[in-house]
Amino acid sequence: MTGIGLPERTQTVTLHQTFDALRAGNILPVTPRIGAEIRDLRLSADLPQPVIDTLWQALLRHKVLFLRGQSHLDDAAQEAFALRLGELAPHPTQPVVKGSASILELDSSRGGGRADRWHTDVTFVAAYPKASVLRGVVIPDLGGDTIWANTVSAYADLPAPLKALADSLRAVHSNAYDYAADRPAARTIDVTYHAEVFASAVFETEHPVVRVHPETGERSLLLGSFLQRFAGLSREDSARVYDLLQARVTAPENTVRWRWQAGDVVIWDNRATQHVAVNDYGDAHRVVRRVTLAGDVPVGPDGRASTPRTAN
Repeated sequence: MTGIGLPERTQTVTLHQTFDALRAGNILPVTPRIGAEIRDLRLSADLPQPVIDTLWQALLRHKVLFLRGQSHLDDAAQEAFALRLGELAPHPTQPVVKGSASILELDSSRGGGRADRWHTDVTFVAAYPKASVLRGVVIPDLGGDTIWANTVSAYADLPAPLKALADSLRAVHSNAYDYAADRPAARTIDVTYHAEVFASAVFETEHPVVRVHPETGERSLLLGSFLQRFAGLSREDSARVYDLLQARVTAPENTVRWRWQAGDVVIWDNRATQHVAVNDYGDAHRVVRRVTLAGDVPVGPDGRASTPRTAN
């Protein structure tokens, strides 16, 4: 273990070595396009600023960061660490864990706890989160992986005519939709939770389909399951265009799959990714806890910003 997380009396001696090790050898890409595992780092609110800066730069480059062995974190420590990366942003409709400021618990035994559709977090609001920090609490022996997709490389791979089409489109995202129709096999508790909690307040925002990343300048496809229709297109045409573009996002070469262990932490750039929790574990229990960080309003290639259609 490097010096990060050691008692204060030894940290000053080993900080420089730790920072060099983190930069040189402890950031290990998982695939060529997305994801890196961070080794030998104990997350805490007390990490030196150069280490936080290196983590953030690694996040911008790799889009998703995976860290094993973070079982020392509880809810308070997870939030305290996340605060080093940005402002906490509670979910607009779902309750936070008791005693926390912003933590959302996804518990497979309760309604809304499976997150098994491709999505970018909370895109039904204008300034949706810039990043998420997810901690594995209870993990099934088999199954329950999460897959992330790189929406930047998805856009980059589009042929020129499809880039021009995507650049010109805007789309309406909302948390209010027919959950049961979209998921015929959905559990009753999930249908009820969506109606009574998730969509208890309705949000609707028109986003550019291509957003320009405020830090990297990269262009990415802003799609996902909260997208309801494209502005100016019928629902039927919207579905066809969505399928065409979404297939580029979820192409295998743009994805990374993580096999969870209890105590894992995953951090992702919510402005450059989609993700889905694989719902393959039946009645086994799965609990993860998420902190989201306040984001900015997306801007498209034409300079037009997202516009809320309801109060958000």
